[in-house]
Amino acid sequence: MTRTRIHPAWFVAVTAFVALVGAAGFRAAPGALMVPLHDEFGWSTSVMSLAVSINLLLYGLTAPFAAALMDTFGIRRVTTVALLMVSLGSGLTVFMTESFQLLITWGVLIGLGTGSMAMVFAATIANRWFVERRGLVMGILTAGGATGQLVFLPIVAALAESVGWRTASLVIAGAALLVVPLVIRFIGDFPEDRGLTPYGADDDWEAPVRETGGSARRAIDGLRRATHVPAFWALAAAFAICGATTNGLVGIHFIPSAHDHGMDQTTAAGLLAVVGVFDIVGTIASGWFTDRYDPRLLLAGYYAFRGVGLVLLPTLLASSVKPSIVAFVVIYGLDWVATVPPTVALCREIFGDDGTIVFGWVFASHQIGAAAAAFAAGVIRDQTGSYSLAWFGGAGLCAVAAVLSWVVGSSAKRQTRRESVPLPM
Repeated sequence: MTRTRIHPAWFVAVTAFVALVGAAGFRAAPGALMVPLHDEFGWSTSVMSLAVSINLLLYGLTAPFAAALMDTFGIRRVTTVALLMVSLGSGLTVFMTESFQLLITWGVLIGLGTGSMAMVFAATIANRWFVERRGLVMGILTAGGATGQLVFLPIVAALAESVGWRTASLVIAGAALLVVPLVIRFIGDFPEDRGLTPYGADDDWEAPVRETGGSARRAIDGLRRATHVPAFWALAAAFAICGATTNGLVGIHFIPSAHDHGMDQTTAAGLLAVVGVFDIVGTIASGWFTDRYDPRLLLAGYYAFRGVGLVLLPTLLASSVKPSIVAFVVIYGLDWVATVPPTVALCREIFGDDGTIVFGWVFASHQIGAAAAAFAAGVIRDQTGSYSLAWFGGAGLCAVAAVLSWVVGSSAKRQTRRESVPLPM
């Protein structure tokens, strides 16, 4: 095969990045729309947090099944349907009159849609299309969500404040819909379907045998095998804490918390967007580090730094933007989803061909943690009038995650465990 200057795998990765940006619009919505929805309908923070919790829960639980569906039906089809569901769920919110409708749109439709691509989409692209630079590619694709937050959060917040939350919701729906033609045109399911080999593959590379059978059964079987490996439980618990302290706490409740301290919503949204800017830098850098250093050490460090930030946050929020809160959003942004590339690398190293599906289950734990934290923080705010206990609780969890990441085991022990533990079929 004649080599081109740019391997086609990079074009697939770029398209996947754009798709993740388009699907990320809703990630910017809840924090920016909770105050306008409360003002119009009188819905409590707890009710709106419940809708977000359902979204986050389905976002995670859908992931391992989506990974199996992508193996069975192809990345292109699954991603297209997912984007259409996100667009439908966001568009239908403009007709809401009752709080249960928020549970259906924000919770069920958008939860299933975003969960069907999310990080397992990125992991599938990286594992199928790349042999070399997988960590870097995973970092870049993971940053797609952060880029979406950066692009959409100020727009959503400004529209919600100036012309109304319905217009903001329609913008999110339109962004997801516009990405669909690009996915259909440029995303390839397997490199061998185009007569290609993955980027960095050896000359004698052979395409792996494709999995067959029901997608649901493959996802469940992957989980059943993983549960016999102790490292799975450590990774899942740590990643649950990751979700709790990012999407669940800061992602959903930073803007309302800043509003409690007298900061206007657009300013708080701008700060959260800065988290997105530095998230891009941090995640790509983490991918580069993951290709070179022990993922355990990276994860332990990331969680430790995050915990320090959460301890300090209640003292940093004020009615105006001060250098201390800017420092927080920069540091927290660098750390936001830097955990993803090393976690994916560990899943691939420990579980081999099951790595992507197992990561789907680990990611499900991430969203379970996020859902629990999103709801709990809303209840804490309603009961105490402050988010301080939520921030301190998150900091304590980060210390636990740092320890769990460390005890996953040395590289040699991980390899021995994978080879020696009998995994029932």
